Amino acid sequence: MEPQDKVQVQVQSSSAPKLVLYSYWQSSCSWRVRFALNLKGLSYEYRAVNLDKGDHFTREFKKLNPLHYVPVLVDGDVVISDSYAIILHLEQNYPQNPLLPSDPQLRAINLQAASIVSSSIQPLHMMAILKYVEEKFGPKERASWVQIHIEKGFSALEKLLKDRAGTYSTGDTAYMADVFLAPQIAVASKRFNVDMSKFPTLDAIYKSCITMPEFEASLPEKQPDAVP
Repeated sequence: MEPQDKVQVQVQSSSAPKLVLYSYWQSSCSWRVRFALNLKGLSYEYRAVNLDKGDHFTREFKKLNPLHYVPVLVDGDVVISDSYAIILHLEQNYPQNPLLPSDPQLRAINLQAASIVSSSIQPLHMMAILKYVEEKFGPKERASWVQIHIEKGFSALEKLLKDRAGTYSTGDTAYMADVFLAPQIAVASKRFNVDMSKFPTLDAIYKSCITMPEFEASLPEKQPDAVP
């Protein structure tokens, strides 16, 4: 199967694609956006940015995002970087299959959960941060750093969601909280060996998400630039 064929499989939609996503297959931030696009049923063009080869430091990519991070979404004349901003843009401009519930309280919880992941967990285990910690303090401190910060965030999320979760974070429909949580849990458990039995609510939410075809299509190994 050619790479273009893979893209078509993962982004099925009746509308012609006008969205362009700059993504890296292993980026959890890009993963969130892929999951969100799939939940909304939006077609998009996948443009791979190879972080290992430094594609994000090229002059062309710097014009899209001066911070040199993925993902970046191009929607016509609008260019948005940062997964949180991208998903809010999608929610505001593509109302089908909403990612935020209409109930004000549940809406606030979804925004809060997404913010905890995007602001208080993921940035603290970015590869540049972990490389710095290891160089300064050694590999044991690197591992300890990851565990402390992920588990601190997961503890807060467990308390936030335990009395409100259904099949998903805030009921029986997947919303923005799930879009941020599921990739983060996958990374935490598989890459950093976080014991999810400590967080039964989050673990149950994740197990629900992984059964969704929209999530499966967003998996890193399903992307055109995935390396076996």
